[in-house]
Formats: sequence, structure tokens, C-alpha cells
Amino acid sequence: MDRLYDLARPLAGLPHASTWLPLAGLLLAAWLANWITRRILLKLVARVALASPLDWDDALMARGVLSRLAHVVPALIIGVGILGIPGLPEVAVSVVHNVALAYIYLTIALSIGNLFNALNDLYESRGDLARRRPVKGYLQVAKLVVFLVAGVLVVATLIDRSPLVLLTGLGAMTAVVLLVFKDTILSLVASIQLSSHDMLRVGDWIEMPGLQADGDVIDIALHTVKVQNWDKTITTIPTHRLISDSFKNWRGMSEAGGRRIKRALLVDQASVRFLSTEERDGLRRIALIDDYLDGKRRELEAYNAELAAGGKDPVNTRRVTNLGTFRAYVAAYLRAHPRVRGDMTLLVRQLDPGATGIPLEVYCFTATTAWGEYEDIQSDIFDHLLAVLPEFGLRLFQQPGGADVAAAVDALSPRKQPQPQPRTHEAPA
Repeated sequence: MDRLYDLARPLAGLPHASTWLPLAGLLLAAWLANWITRRILLKLVARVALASPLDWDDALMARGVLSRLAHVVPALIIGVGILGIPGLPEVAVSVVHNVALAYIYLTIALSIGNLFNALNDLYESRGDLARRRPVKGYLQVAKLVVFLVAGVLVVATLIDRSPLVLLTGLGAMTAVVLLVFKDTILSLVASIQLSSHDMLRVGDWIEMPGLQADGDVIDIALHTVKVQNWDKTITTIPTHRLISDSFKNWRGMSEAGGRRIKRALLVDQASVRFLSTEERDGLRRIALIDDYLDGKRRELEAYNAELAAGGKDPVNTRRVTNLGTFRAYVAAYLRAHPRVRGDMTLLVRQLDPGATGIPLEVYCFTATTAWGEYEDIQSDIFDHLLAVLPEFGLRLFQQPGGADVAAAVDALSPRKQPQPQPRTHEAPA
């Protein structure tokens, strides 16, 4: 210290030296405190957090909570030390002190915001609970409150007025505040409803055609919900729209473990007919419909015998149709399929005939909800049904294409007549 005083003694006679020297010392102390805090203390804390088996300290360091809070140290030294510097104008001291104090408020608010982000990271690491009950929206509301309080304190400090004065003014501007924060209030209410009723989770597949959203929910925040569509684009939906508008959530399908197949084969009506006894016996080579054919034979024989005993006209007798037999085969095939859920609804039904034939609809559920596997199973089923359909004497209905029209025109066109050969006249002998 004596050495420092000896070095500073020649400067003591300079004008304003009693002011500039303490001010330079204050700035040097603030810089030194900042260097020690950031270069030594923070690195030491980072090493301790890295070696610790706990998760919360890693989250705090990753979000920069302590590194942001370290800015308070030099600001605090300047804000307090400036009050002890002699010779400075009172206005300058007040301005520096207020700016340093406002910076401390802002830094603490930003640090608390980072703390909320770290808490959200820790909560989301809990897996299924975080997907079922996201808290990101609530934390954003808390951050908004913290920033509002910090904003009031910063403005009040800079203008050197009591925060109560600003709060009184804000109370008189309640209508304006409600108008400005209308979306925030709506989003907060929507977030509470979505969470309390378990209407939406991260990872859910939702459809909202009005907003061009069809994909997985990747983020649920206070104001917005992000949906990654199947083409990898991102649709951002205002949170309150999920309450005011309707959307489809496919989570029930995923939890049930089965995905629905609902598709129809269009059968040509002209190919539907009764099966002869020979054709019916020939279909016995298909193992899946043996029981159906035997049961139908007994049922029809009993019915027809009763008609004959009653003296009814033979036109009233019942016979087996190729379409009914095919429908029974499709149902038996689906029940025997290893990738079709037998404990869920399984139907093969006729829909109303129309100009495009008779729709024979297959309604069942696959044993998986994975998109790729589902499409493979569905394609395999209809590949087989399309290939086996002619075995029952049925045809698919199909609109005529260009080749069909060309073949029909060619068949109807008159054949070309051979050209007559010119006569040759022999010369007289």
C-alpha cells in the first residue's frame, strides 16, 4: 500500500485528482471483481456441476443462470461505490447510481427467466409426465410477470420515482392493458383448459384442416403450439384457436394399438350371379370358406325343402351367389390374418350400388399404428383380394381408358375390302 501511495503522490497535485483517482480505482475494482467472478468462480462452479451426479446443476449451467447473475457483481460495486466518490456532481452520481440499480434489476429478471427455462428442461426430462402435463405455458406466464415487475422497477429507478406512482398509472389504464394483453390472457385460459382436460400433449398427432396443420405436436407454449406436418413443414397455431376451433387428435388410435382400414372394392354388377353346384363344389379348394359353404348348403336345403313341402313355386328357392361367397371369404381371410386385430370391429359389407358398381367395403383394424407398417398391411390385403376376385367369377368395375376405347373402335370399324385386280386382255392370235 505504501508503494501505491508513493506512486500516486505525484498525481495528488493535479486538478480534480481527488475525484478521478477514486473513480479510476472504482472502475478497476469493478473490472477485477467481474474478472474474478467470471474467470475463477464460474469455472470452479462449472467443474463442480460437471462432476456432480445431480441433474439440476447441469440445467442451471446450461441455461446460463449463474453466468447471467454474475453481471450483478460489477454493477453493484459501481452503484454503491459511486456514492463515495468526492467531487462528482450530484446529478451525475444519481444518474450512475440509478442506471446501475436498473441494470441490476434487469439482470436479475433475465437470470430468473433463465431459471424458469432450466426448470422446464428438468421437467421435460421426466418423459411421459411432461408430455401429458406440459408446464411451459405456466412458466412463460411467470416469466411475463417477472419481466413486468422488473420493467416497472427499471422505469421507476431511471426516472427516480416510486414504483407505486407507475402502478397507479397502470391501474388507470386497465382497459388499455387488457387490450394489449388480450392474446396473452386468451392463451393463458386456453393453456389451462388444454392441460386440465388433457386435450393435447407433445407428440400427439393432430389434424386442423382450417389452419393447414396435420402432423405431430412438437412444442406447446403460452401463445403458440407448433405442429410438424408430414411434409416436415412447421405450422404455428395460436393456443386459443385450439379451444375456439375444433381439431382431431389421433392419440386414441395410438393408445388403442390398432389403426383402421376402411376401403372398398368396386364390383361390376353385371358379374354378380348364382353359383352352380359344380362351381360351389369347386370353391371347396379354398380352405377358408369350407365352413361357410357347408353351413349355407344345410341352411338352403332346409329352406328349399320347406318351400317344396308347402307347394311353393321353385322360383322362390334360395341359392348361393358368387358375391356373397366372396364376402364370406374376405371376412374369413381377415380373421385369419396375423396382422389384423380380431378383438376390434371387423366388417365386410355392401354399400349402396351406384354408377361405379357395388362397393364391397372392408372395415377392420391393423395390429400396429406405425404408418409404414399399416400401409404395407393394407396393400398386401387388397393385393390378395384383387388377385383372388376372378376365382369367384367377379369383375372389378373400371372406367374405360384410352386403350379400351381404341380397342372398341377398332372392333367396330369395317374390315378393309381387297382391291379388285385389273383385267388383262390377250392379244389376238
